[in-house]
Amino acid sequence: MQHARQLTLLADAMSVAELAPDPGVDYGEVFTRRWVVDLILDLVGYTADKDLGASTLVEPSCGTGAFLVPIVERLIESSAVRGDDLRTLGPAIQAFDLLDANAERARKAVAELLVAQGLKGDDADSLVKEWITTGDFLLHRHDPGKADYVVGNPPYIRLENVPRRIMAAYRRICPTMRGRADIYVGFIERGLELLKPGGALSFICADRWMRNQYGADLRELITSAYAVDTVISMHDVDAFEDDVSAYPAILVLRNQAQSKAVVVDATRAFDEPAASRLSTWVRHGRTVDLAAASFEATCVDNWFDGRDLWPAGSPSQLALIADLESRFAPLQDAATATRVGIGVATGCDEVFITSDPNLVESERLLPLLRAPDTVSGSVEWSGHYLVNPWDSSGLVDLERYPQLAAYLHKNGRRLRTRHIAKRRPDTWYRTIDRIDHELIARPKLVIPDMKAAAHPVLDDGGCYPHHNLYFVVSDVWDLEVLGGLLLSDIANLFVGAYCVKMRGGCYRFQAQYLRRIRVPDFASVGTREKRSLSEAFRERDVEKATAVALPLYGIDHLPGAR
Repeated sequence: MQHARQLTLLADAMSVAELAPDPGVDYGEVFTRRWVVDLILDLVGYTADKDLGASTLVEPSCGTGAFLVPIVERLIESSAVRGDDLRTLGPAIQAFDLLDANAERARKAVAELLVAQGLKGDDADSLVKEWITTGDFLLHRHDPGKADYVVGNPPYIRLENVPRRIMAAYRRICPTMRGRADIYVGFIERGLELLKPGGALSFICADRWMRNQYGADLRELITSAYAVDTVISMHDVDAFEDDVSAYPAILVLRNQAQSKAVVVDATRAFDEPAASRLSTWVRHGRTVDLAAASFEATCVDNWFDGRDLWPAGSPSQLALIADLESRFAPLQDAATATRVGIGVATGCDEVFITSDPNLVESERLLPLLRAPDTVSGSVEWSGHYLVNPWDSSGLVDLERYPQLAAYLHKNGRRLRTRHIAKRRPDTWYRTIDRIDHELIARPKLVIPDMKAAAHPVLDDGGCYPHHNLYFVVSDVWDLEVLGGLLLSDIANLFVGAYCVKMRGGCYRFQAQYLRRIRVPDFASVGTREKRSLSEAFRERDVEKATAVALPLYGIDHLPGAR
């Protein structure tokens, strides 16, 4: 591999040879449209009317030059106004790409720009070699606080798809890159480290980290030490040269104290003219909300604190959510005596789930409720059982249950290869989750995970939910009344704002999102409203449930989804 500049790694990292790109790995190359690049450069303030030669811009993953070419064009324009010698601008840009083929194409494209401005070929080549490094941005030894701007489109790669040794190095260097994070989490963390006071970072990347557990550390880092300047949701926008199965957003962060933040919700119609209009408003306006056919924009006074999830939606939806969160308790809360949980994960459904009532001892079979059993809006049990290795005190003694023992030993090889069994070989026949025996007989609302809208169903007791179902139990609420609230569009507003959306318009109705739903005090709900909510729940009437719920929240309508 040829290097434009010697790649210097952290002392505890691996050698360059060990970090050479694996030809079998998809490095998540996604190329950004020119007008999107221009919008990002405008938002951070990298404009030709400034002395760009006196600043430093870092591009962490330059690819073939989708960002670099417009950057250099602006740098050239700025320098021409000031009469700067282009050959002196080596410190103005520092760009990286892991793949040498990409870096070489970027060097060629930028060199051609410089030669067109009258620079000699050797001088142009020397300058682009100083600007563009073949190497891993995450593992490079950077000087903190050196950059005025950090911009780009970081790679779209799940961390578990990175070779193990490189993944370990990434995790050491980027502590916010936790769990099953996407690699761009590390790019944001390291990019922020480079910012001077007042410096700005802007990336276009998937926004999953804003509403996933793996993004908690990054959210805490940002809200504790930096400012969220702008968030533009672009889920349906044609922002890339190729189709991308991710929901992108443009994020602008600054190394300064938090003040007002711009929130933008863009529709499929968002295009170059709309981007130009938005750019002008962000840079020169911000005083009056801006609504157009292709986007809605507003300023919010504060941003969300700490590790908490960051909601998404139109500005009017976010304002309503903030208001409701300030006035009502969450669904799971000591004050409501209500709990949200998830059904049992087994780690080997083909062994632990059966429709044979005589497979093992009857007391070791537990009626299992699965998502297909709830499709009609009421429980229609399909006759599936959980082979239950638990009793109220823990794992059962297999010697007491010869049928169960014979069945589990017959499938012992499959069960012992599970991760949880390797960690605890002595409990090789356990399900991943322990069975909560008190939950079996309790009435509970069950909610399937992936749906276009909330689909709460009442189980009067006797079944145990599978892991693709979430449950709600309460010592206070009448569950049909609560089911009516959860059926309403208000519940969908909360889940839609916080959840990770899937292709096809499906929401993830996971416990962490369901717990975000705000509910009134049960005692404050009148008898008539309780009856109407129960009826709406039984009739599966979303419109009726919403109409009853709105006055309980002190609102007369919901902002329309964009």
